[in-house]
Amino acid sequence: MNVVVDTSALIAVIVAEPERSRIVEFALGNTLIGPGSIPWEIGNAFSAMFKQNRLTLEEARKGLVIFAGIPLRYIEPDFVNSLKISKQANIYAYDAYFLDCAIRHKAPLLTLDQKLKAAAQNFNVETMAV
Repeated sequence: MNVVVDTSALIAVIVAEPERSRIVEFALGNTLIGPGSIPWEIGNAFSAMFKQNRLTLEEARKGLVIFAGIPLRYIEPDFVNSLKISKQANIYAYDAYFLDCAIRHKAPLLTLDQKLKAAAQNFNVETMAV
């Protein structure tokens, strides 16, 4: 089964947050998919963690190795539909790309982002409870 995995869930796995084992459990045996923006979002998340002194450069380098080992299939978003979702849900386009992917592929969304989870429910996108 396809599962759309967002950046929050990937970061939790990469930096070994408490939700890690549950996320890995959901991922096993499934195909992880998401928009091609994910690598840039991972970099942005790491830079935010630098500002909060939650991550060192060496930890980020190790995190990138872990990220490279996660099998992800990147999906080209439908940009018009994503912008429509963005406007309707009052969310950033980057978040809308994940919803677009879930809707078009009839796949559940694996996220720790509560705002994205709420938007997903408004679009009848199944979310995986972590």
